[in-house]
Amino acid sequence: MQKIDIHTRYTKFIDYFAETMPIAESELRFMNPYQLVVAVILSAQCTDKRVNMTTPAFFERFPDAKMLAKATQDEVYQLIKSISYPNNKAKNLIGMAKALVDDFDGVVPDNLDDLQKLPGVGRKTANVVMAVAFNKPAMPVDTHVFRVSARIGLTNNAKTPLETEKQLVANIPQNLLSKAHHWLILHGRYVCVARKPKCEECGIKNICDFYQKNSKKVC
Repeated sequence: MQKIDIHTRYTKFIDYFAETMPIAESELRFMNPYQLVVAVILSAQCTDKRVNMTTPAFFERFPDAKMLAKATQDEVYQLIKSISYPNNKAKNLIGMAKALVDDFDGVVPDNLDDLQKLPGVGRKTANVVMAVAFNKPAMPVDTHVFRVSARIGLTNNAKTPLETEKQLVANIPQNLLSKAHHWLILHGRYVCVARKPKCEECGIKNICDFYQKNSKKVC
């Protein structure tokens, strides 16, 4: 197959998903930025489906940061014990809520630096909140984004999520960054799956570096 230059690969990637997935949104259910922060913290190494099963009772008991900041770790644990790493997440959720109340008047900040000051909120989570809650240009890099962007060939030898983020941000128009994040996640979740990508179902295999190199062997 003919080698595809990076500009062409990005252009065709964007064109394909803009046509086939014009609406791309988070599968986490939330009503406001506070609920999104909670849901994203819970979603680490856990499925969105499981998180969505857990959060309704959680938000009924702790509807805002002020209520959560007063909770005991055991109270939170009992509501999230079906989630992975519940002890650590319970601690982070309470710490996050206390920081919101003490430092931000209970309001979730809308910038990367302040968001990362919250316990349990790393760069990826902060970028998710920026992109999803505040509709700001951001490229959160989770395991799906990291894997899929490398497989397709959108990134080149990126060794860390930050390197992946920088390469994607440099090549995707700012107004499409947040949407492209969801394109990569959903593609990785349902088509370009980790163990055996469904290349036969993939609409972008003609521009995919992995498919070009491995089509005769695995696809």
